[in-house]
Amino acid sequence: MSAAMDTESTYSGYSHYSGHSKKAHRQGRDRHKSPRSKDGSRSEKSVTIQTPPAEPLLGNDASRTEEGQDDNWGETTTAITGTSEHSISQEDIARISKDLEDSVGLECKRYLGLTVAAVLGLLVFLTPIAFILLPQILWRDDLEPCGTVCEGLFISVAFKLLILLIGTWALFFRQPKADIPRVFVFRALLLVLIFLFVFSYWLFYGVRILDLKDTNYQGIVQYAVSLVDALLFIHYLAIVLLELRQLQPMFTVKVVRSTDGESRYYSLGHLSIQRAALVVLENYYKDFTVYNPALLTASKSRAAKHMAGLKVYNVDGPGNNASGQSRAMIAAAARRRDSSHNELYYEEADHERRVKKRRARLVVAVEEAFTHIKRLQAEEQQKAPGEMMDPREAAQAIFPSMARALQKYLRTTRQQQYHSMESILQHLSFCITNNMTPKAFLERYLNPGPTLQYDRDRWFSKQWTLVSEEAVTSGLQDGIVFVLKCLDFSLVVNVKKIPFIKLSEEFIDPKSHKFVLRLQSETSV
Repeated sequence: MSAAMDTESTYSGYSHYSGHSKKAHRQGRDRHKSPRSKDGSRSEKSVTIQTPPAEPLLGNDASRTEEGQDDNWGETTTAITGTSEHSISQEDIARISKDLEDSVGLECKRYLGLTVAAVLGLLVFLTPIAFILLPQILWRDDLEPCGTVCEGLFISVAFKLLILLIGTWALFFRQPKADIPRVFVFRALLLVLIFLFVFSYWLFYGVRILDLKDTNYQGIVQYAVSLVDALLFIHYLAIVLLELRQLQPMFTVKVVRSTDGESRYYSLGHLSIQRAALVVLENYYKDFTVYNPALLTASKSRAAKHMAGLKVYNVDGPGNNASGQSRAMIAAAARRRDSSHNELYYEEADHERRVKKRRARLVVAVEEAFTHIKRLQAEEQQKAPGEMMDPREAAQAIFPSMARALQKYLRTTRQQQYHSMESILQHLSFCITNNMTPKAFLERYLNPGPTLQYDRDRWFSKQWTLVSEEAVTSGLQDGIVFVLKCLDFSLVVNVKKIPFIKLSEEFIDPKSHKFVLRLQSETSV
């Protein structure tokens, strides 16, 4: 128990050892260290060498390890040995199997919904045609002749079906933007309504027309026209429920990223929680700056370094008069922690100075490279058309002159994992092709952009999980909070209802603005 307490006290900054021998102390430390090395998460300063396969690497691992180490790394770091880089735990196996089951379920649900909608749509468009053709096929000789009005109804049915077909294609047959966890309630209700409506028409048609073999063909065609008219009204209802209802803003949502606290505000209408989550994610990819976990490692390493503090070793036992020295060292550690804000201030100031210095070098290097491009263009105009360079070759020619300055700046600002050499060359050739300035070329690298600006394989957020206490199919309400989780961070969404605004009118009499200027007789003019 004494050895265990000594081992745990290493992370709090102070350790008091008993009067055991060094050999017994070493054996006790090894005995309590071995179970801790099995699980790196139980140590606050563990070095993890296992990388999840779904997470992209963040540039140079060696540089990150050096940044995350402090002066006391050898004493406060738990080394993990005997761990394979491709090892996997039972939790990982369970998570992978759950992901596979969820993906299979989503695929089945998606294709099942598309199949049901396609079959129902085909039934809707074939039903009016079947109503008109079945009497001609079954009892053609007994039908009354179709007059001019009846023939005009054929044209009406044809054009109405064409309009319905175009409207249905524009409203329902769209490329899906996302897979939602639950069905869209209004869409499902519309499908059920259409099915019941068509079924009731078929039931009436079978009882009153097919069984009795009605000979009034004009009445049968008019019955088919009424069906098409009703389908058009249902289509209008679908436009109101699916498109127009959500246009009027009713709620304001605040979206906060859990890692760095970046937030945005959006206005939403009457939507369900799952559809509101889709709107939030669509705006996240274009409004939020790209998530950069490398910016968080510096603050974490700094906090861990200040928590380490100083360590006190009482190797001579409790009988020795070393309490005064121990108290002095404890007081020194407390003063060191009190001055941590000064260290943070100077560290941030030094970082800003290095960023400004390397930014200035980068701007100068890019301007010189673009000046060289203009010189090359002037020389190329004097050559034959077959000897002129294309923008790709020109970009490759001037890229080495700015590569070192750009690489140092990206490393200093921890953006190197988002910009490969191929992407930089493509952007440079694009700027050369469109005759853009050096400032336009540097805009992508000097200011972090939204997630959509970078390649898809550089994204850290591709699959999301919606966490909500309310049912995801229920509508938005005031005070609802739901969370969108991905692999490395989460988005916390807080819903507030837009308050009711009472606007009154106050009438101002135009005569109230008039005034009279009275001059005294003795006033000099």
